[in-house]
Amino acid sequence: MSGPLDGKVALVTGAGKNIGRAIALTLARDGAAVVVNGRSDRAAVDAVVGEITAAGGTAAGYVADVTDPRAVAQMVEGAAGTMGGIDILVSNAGLRRQTPFLEMGLAEWREIMSVALDGAFILARAAVPHMIARGAGAFVALSGVSNHVGTPNRCHVSASKAGLEGLMRALAIELAPHRITCNCVAPGAIDTVRGASAGPLPGTLGADTIPLRRKGTVDEIAATVRFLAGPGGAYVTGQTIHVNGGAFLT
Repeated sequence: MSGPLDGKVALVTGAGKNIGRAIALTLARDGAAVVVNGRSDRAAVDAVVGEITAAGGTAAGYVADVTDPRAVAQMVEGAAGTMGGIDILVSNAGLRRQTPFLEMGLAEWREIMSVALDGAFILARAAVPHMIARGAGAFVALSGVSNHVGTPNRCHVSASKAGLEGLMRALAIELAPHRITCNCVAPGAIDTVRGASAGPLPGTLGADTIPLRRKGTVDEIAATVRFLAGPGGAYVTGQTIHVNGGAFLT
């Protein structure tokens, strides 16, 4: 594997399956050494590492909860020590729940917020010093269409993603002097294997409501992340890039 990301090191969270896996494989295909992170499924993480190394790439797997500052610090320091640094950070880990607002407890609210929003903050605090040391970097976070169109039973998910977009806009300005870009990618309805806790796809995001009349693919999301992480995206920062088939128009 070689390409425009040769010599770069990428860390992708939630990379054991679905969108995260596609991002890890895409970055590796273009030459990046990839740190594959998962929360608990060691077998899934190892499988993605195996796919990358079998194709001639470089990868390492880490099981770490992004809400745990100590675990994240150990992962980042270990990966940077082994691979030489961190150039690309992809905050993809997140949880989805379907719970009506009046049935939602504070514990569930905090759980959802902790992964998407707190996790991105914790990751950035650990990884950004390594990007600064390398002279540049790219930070891409996965948001979503829900907080833009309004989706019932997911107010906690929408709030976490809205906060994530605000965080990335602020970091884009603060980290610009270090040549670090910060952007969000907001997927629409994507053809993935949904976990049981995520519930069925909301009717407001069904294929018949999308102008292109289909769900997106994980590879289409990965291609957008790849653009932002690569040399072609070097002048793009502080943006939310919508990939949703026309379901939401900015």
